Amino acid sequence: MNEFDLFRFVPFRLNRLSAEVSAALSEEYRTRYGLEIPEWRVLATLGFGNASCSAQFIVESTRTHKSTISRAVTNLLARGLLERIGSSDDRRAFELKLSRAGRKLFDELWPRLLAKESEILSCLSAQERKQLAAILNKLETNFDLPTSSHEEARK
Repeated sequence: MNEFDLFRFVPFRLNRLSAEVSAALSEEYRTRYGLEIPEWRVLATLGFGNASCSAQFIVESTRTHKSTISRAVTNLLARGLLERIGSSDDRRAFELKLSRAGRKLFDELWPRLLAKESEILSCLSAQERKQLAAILNKLETNFDLPTSSHEEARK
């Protein structure tokens, strides 16, 4: 058996990279807007779709525990960044959407995060960025994860 090298173990490496990327991005929204990572995930999910959705959809899309999303939703509602609207499918349920203030925040923050992403990926050539995107798509497909917001909308 080969000697185990934790720093060559892909799950370990992906987890470390994910933590570093999240921390780098959170500097943008934590300092300027007082948002925590789960709150950003809620805003991002709602901001990209430009439509309402359930908290359960956010849980499934972000792969974040439902209690964490619930706390984030509560905080964002209290700050006036989200609105609850009645579900068209179930009178007892509700969906979430960005409020006017939430949309303004998202629209202001998104370009800053794109710039941060570009900074993070600046060590890669254009070809390497394409290869990384293809590899990530392949891994996401292997786990049956949506690889575009259009695909998620069809589900």
